[in-house]
Amino acid sequence: MTPLEIHHRDGAARSGILHTAHGDVRTPAFMPVGTHATVKACTPEEVRQTGADILLCNGYHLVLRPGVETVARAGGLHAFMRWDGPILTDSGGFQLVSLDDVAEIDDGGATFVSPYDGTRLRITPEEAVGAQARLGADVVMCLDHPVAFGAGPALTREATERTHRWAERCRAAHPGEGHLLFGITQGGFDAQLRRDSARAMAGLGFDGLAIGGLALGEPPPVMLAMAEAALDAVPDATPRYVMGLGTDAELLAMVALGVDMFDCVLPTRLARNGTALTAGGRLSLRQARHREDVRPLEPGCPCPSCAGGYTRAYLRHLFQAGEILAHRLVSLHNLTHLGRLMQAMRDGIAERRFAELSAAVLDGLAGGVDSERAGSSPVGYSSRP
Repeated sequence: MTPLEIHHRDGAARSGILHTAHGDVRTPAFMPVGTHATVKACTPEEVRQTGADILLCNGYHLVLRPGVETVARAGGLHAFMRWDGPILTDSGGFQLVSLDDVAEIDDGGATFVSPYDGTRLRITPEEAVGAQARLGADVVMCLDHPVAFGAGPALTREATERTHRWAERCRAAHPGEGHLLFGITQGGFDAQLRRDSARAMAGLGFDGLAIGGLALGEPPPVMLAMAEAALDAVPDATPRYVMGLGTDAELLAMVALGVDMFDCVLPTRLARNGTALTAGGRLSLRQARHREDVRPLEPGCPCPSCAGGYTRAYLRHLFQAGEILAHRLVSLHNLTHLGRLMQAMRDGIAERRFAELSAAVLDGLAGGVDSERAGSSPVGYSSRP
């Protein structure tokens, strides 16, 4: 039985509820990334207030530090990080691309050199699933082998077939016991291979399917085409997750194709670099033009920064002074921005006006940060996260 209840549809877009052991997740859902068991500079309570129902933590990094045994002795990841909602953990497959210079891959699994102390870490499909289950993840991801954009056809096919074999081993090792197991489709940037991969993964009976190996440097039209090819072969009732996406335009486009879940480090990474997400696009607080700007980041935004009366001029000053409060306030704003967008999408699907919503959001982004189209009450973004 699928863990996803689909309540509303508007074209291919759909909204509903994903049921997990630690509560329900409203879909479409954006998952803030807490790589090391924390969303950077934010408390769990603050992250919840941005509209997040579920977080992503990175199993690879947590296995290295502080270690599975430490987390397990603390009562599992939820108790360890003080987050009582659902948690999805990544398996380490992405690191086969991002850390390819310190990773060795064979049919048995992957061997990494720790970026922390140089020790060697061997991860097999069985160990990836077992470690995530011991961490206490509500959604466990299979170990997969993605390839970078530009990889040749031989390597792409080899990695895709290896992903399928690893998926079979993950499925056999899955402990159940309240942990959902998601498979990951691959296929590089070959549309037919994407369809074949999705069809093969769907046949293994996972609780959900992720479309992996995207947002790796390919042009946006290519990314959308590859996602659409994979989705053609994913059963309708299956929860669908595209990994590594976090811009407004990407999320709108993927929800229009019928995707339910997303994650990305973008909102907090941009915040640490002094950039805020707004209805008119990205706002760089390091620019001198904000020195005397007493407006909030986004008029009408309910985040602690905007609702709290903090101005662009003050936030710019904090970044110039190297104060950590700047990271916190802009991170919470960016997460709230995406929380409002996800709520607006859920509302738009339920009211069968998703296309209108999408057009309004894209129009605001095209208008620019301070344009009339962005407005004092941004069109397309929910008043609540």
